[in-house]
Amino acid sequence: MQTEPETLILDEIDRKILAELQEDGRMTNVELARRAGISPPPCLRRVRRLEEAGYIQGYHAQTDAQKLGWQISFFVIVGLESQKLAVLEAFETLVASWPEVRECHMIRGGGDFLLKLVARDAAHENQLTARLTNAPAVARVQTLQTIRTSRALPGVPLDKALG
Repeated sequence: MQTEPETLILDEIDRKILAELQEDGRMTNVELARRAGISPPPCLRRVRRLEEAGYIQGYHAQTDAQKLGWQISFFVIVGLESQKLAVLEAFETLVASWPEVRECHMIRGGGDFLLKLVARDAAHENQLTARLTNAPAVARVQTLQTIRTSRALPGVPLDKALG
């Protein structure tokens, strides 16, 4: 049986560590410790504690979608025929199997899910939209194509007042 990660009371150093790692998850522990104002061994212990408690969920590289052949990014609001738990979970399972679906959010107001997808080109976008439209229990699909992204920050604001 898996236990729930512990909730920590974050101090200013923990928040500084998290903020620095959100900006650059590749920095060395020595550099992170320097920026946090502590020595490397306690810094590493804090990072491990933050990982174990679930505050740090992973590390990744931010890639350039267009250079990798994904020319279009778009959002889709999906309305389902029913909001029964089995229908919602079946839809989540379905779209989780599509590599083009980069985010899936259950929402309230105006639909059941908000998806973020990437496509190689307009034909691929149309194909993905058709797959969604024809998916089981899907009643409505509204696509919103991204023209330009002027801000896409990782993580969350780490304000000193939050604990």
